[in-house]
Amino acid sequence: MKKPVVAIIGRPNVGKSTLFNRILGKRVAIVEDKPGVTRDRNYAATTYCGREFILVDTGGLEPETSDYMLSQMRTQAEIAVNESDIIIFLMDGIEGLTTADAEIAGMLRKVSKPVFYTVNKIDSKKGMSNLSEFYAIGIEKLYPISAEHGTDVDELLDAVQPLLPREEEVKEEDDYPKIAIVGRPNAGKSTLINRLIGQERLVTSPTPGTTRDSIDTVVSYYKKQYIFIDTAGIRRQSKIDKGVEYYSVIRALRSIDRCNIAILILDAMEGIAVQDLKIARYIEDAGKGCIIAINKWDLVEKDEKTMESYTKNIRSQYPHLSHIPLIFISALTGIRSTKIYPEIHSVMEEYTRQITTGELNRFIGEISERLPSSTYRGKPLKIYYATQTGKRPPKFTLFVNFPDAIGTNIKRFIENSMRDKWGFDGVPIRFAVRNK
Repeated sequence: MKKPVVAIIGRPNVGKSTLFNRILGKRVAIVEDKPGVTRDRNYAATTYCGREFILVDTGGLEPETSDYMLSQMRTQAEIAVNESDIIIFLMDGIEGLTTADAEIAGMLRKVSKPVFYTVNKIDSKKGMSNLSEFYAIGIEKLYPISAEHGTDVDELLDAVQPLLPREEEVKEEDDYPKIAIVGRPNAGKSTLINRLIGQERLVTSPTPGTTRDSIDTVVSYYKKQYIFIDTAGIRRQSKIDKGVEYYSVIRALRSIDRCNIAILILDAMEGIAVQDLKIARYIEDAGKGCIIAINKWDLVEKDEKTMESYTKNIRSQYPHLSHIPLIFISALTGIRSTKIYPEIHSVMEEYTRQITTGELNRFIGEISERLPSSTYRGKPLKIYYATQTGKRPPKFTLFVNFPDAIGTNIKRFIENSMRDKWGFDGVPIRFAVRNK
């Protein structure tokens, strides 16, 4: 049995993200007192009393709206309802029962899934006085709570718990590769994921900054599964406003920290910007694999040599990116989008590559005579021994007679020599230096 999905739905600003965070016991969804802050579904695996489930935070449902963004949010919430096994319908006790609440309740009556009708913000006299009017929607059991203060949230979860499978009943999921899609705002990150899964899973808009949270999506391709993490666009620090966008950028960086491979999306029409280089550096520093996807390639005027010329230009201007694979795609039209998968496989192989100690030391013997510096304070510099001490990313420990002599130039020489011999395309290489 797989982990069941519990979806929290309701109108905008009724406290869905606050309840989501309360159940998880940590700040995961962005919370701000402004309607529409959570625009996409946000997934997180969690447990309650030893029973595992996947909790889903959704954008708000507005049964009738002409607003484009609210309309897409409604679509996302409806998808979450269809994907879920259990539904928590959250309403606002302070505002009282609204026509929209009644319409959503009517929609939920047609759903053959358990629904827990929950009234939030019951932490004031006004909230308590409004509670009785919610019975007008025709249900027998209400769950009054305060998500902000945690009041009676356990009672709600105690009611949900019998529907959750025991730990021994849950089938363990494979350790799918985790792929973070990162880049500047409006580079096409959400459009790419929607293209890969073949449906409008993520809210997309030509307005920069549409994606504010980091969203996990499981994608199947030729019987293999991948977890794609869509992230908020990362802007220069000086361009980041306080509040929602600030937390979005932090979440995007944290998504890089928990992925295996980051796909850096560049806009083909704009080329590489300073911020793109900073993102690439962050990926490198985080020790993650990297693929650079040049998006919107369909908009570029080109001939048979344009791609080769574009590649050479990037390699010559930014030699520190030369080991990172480049792919040219159009997320909007789908051109070459599926070429991402073989690149992911290739980079994952490099990310987990293990070099035997014997092979590694034969290599060290071959390059020892060609080190940029062969002496240290008038004495010969010797690398006695090397071994691989880690993967994801590959890490090597060098045992030498003078550790202080192994500076940046020597490490770079060894790294480049290792890439010439074994590849390690798209992944950083780490070195530790020890005294013999």
